[in-house]
Amino acid sequence: MSSKVTNIVIAGLGGQGVLTCSDIVADVAFHTALDVKKSELHGMSQRGGSVSSDVRYGAQVFSPMVPPGEGDFLVATARIKCR
Repeated sequence: MSSKVTNIVIAGLGGQGVLTCSDIVADVAFHTALDVKKSELHGMSQRGGSVSSDVRYGAQVFSPMVPPGEGDFLVATARIKCR
């Protein structure tokens, strides 16, 4: 098994399914016997504010946060400021 960790950032606005999308991605990776970590930021999500979720999976993952500049995939459901 490869030691590479795949980093996915999912971003959008409250009510667009960002957290559900990250749950689905994490569940799929988990069910393929990979180590999965997930982190989410949803402070103002109920009022249409920005929401982001990091999903990392691989043979061994230590942190749920995608390091700056190391995202492999970005799923953007709305035009927002990226970090």
